[in-house]
Amino acid sequence: MKLRIICVGRLKENFYRDAVNEFLKRLSRYAEVELIELADEKAPEKLSSAELEGVRLSEGRRILEKLREGDTVIALDILGKQLSSTELAEKLSGWMLEGKSRLAFVIGGSNGLSAEVLSRADFRLSFSKMTFSHQIFRVMLLEQLYRAFKINAGEPYHK
Repeated sequence: MKLRIICVGRLKENFYRDAVNEFLKRLSRYAEVELIELADEKAPEKLSSAELEGVRLSEGRRILEKLREGDTVIALDILGKQLSSTELAEKLSGWMLEGKSRLAFVIGGSNGLSAEVLSRADFRLSFSKMTFSHQIFRVMLLEQLYRAFKINAGEPYHK
């Protein structure tokens, strides 16, 4: 299986980079993982709705350029479906059984994902109704993917 993690924004702190690299190393036993970082749009704190939409559209265009024909796209969206770790493992297994061997997980910028990216998504996944920084969320996503592969392989993983 090939996983692509497409992220808006770059990791700034070394401890986040270390955690991401650790989970990428662990995941490499189960899947080929590619991490793609895209620049976020520079924008002031207070944006009009039109400016906010412009930021989303610009970031969305860059995301869509990175998606390939045949990718199963999973958008990380606060309004998406919440799954337990076991349910995520089952979802991954189901995609594999359906022959969907290339999954692209999309993490938007601080202003969310554009309507175009959300409409391209095959599945919308939410980890919580809470908001997380893209830095910590990247670690959380990789950890949950690693956990899902361990579950599917019948291997123990700490609880």
